[in-house]
Amino acid sequence: MENTLEQKYNKWIVVLSVAIPLLVALLFGVNLKKLGYDVQPLSFLPPIYATINGVTAVVLLVAIWAIKNGKRKLHENLMKFAIVLSVLFLGMYVAYHMTSDSTKFGGEGAIKYVYYFILISHILLSIIIIPFVLITYVKALAQRFDKHRKIAKIAFPMWLYVAVTGVIVYLMISPYYVH
Repeated sequence: MENTLEQKYNKWIVVLSVAIPLLVALLFGVNLKKLGYDVQPLSFLPPIYATINGVTAVVLLVAIWAIKNGKRKLHENLMKFAIVLSVLFLGMYVAYHMTSDSTKFGGEGAIKYVYYFILISHILLSIIIIPFVLITYVKALAQRFDKHRKIAKIAFPMWLYVAVTGVIVYLMISPYYVH
């Protein structure tokens, strides 16, 4: 039988796992300027949120090192920080897209296929990772570390991939940004 702490959070995990991608998709399609609002494009944000993705990747790697070296509290704090970084990324990403026109990738040939493969896998895994991170976090809160470890073995590489490919996508599309 499930722990009551886990039962309490399971509803939130489902709600957030559905609501976050839907909200991001909805807000991604909203351009405040086209709706008549006098807003300046937040064109300074992409390098900031790409850097946040890079920092998230480093934090995840250090967190894994910490737990493998018996530094549980450091691991816990780093994982909380990684979650905060991901929320910051998401807020900036949405704010940028609500105030700026989408940038088209200008590469041609094989690089275009590489870019779209990385972009699509990044987007899909960024949606899939949400419940994995939340479930893994709740298992740790409930001190069910056997289950926490089991899920983290799936969540960690996925989250790391999302963080690293976020930087790669930015680096590949940044030459095409209009300032």
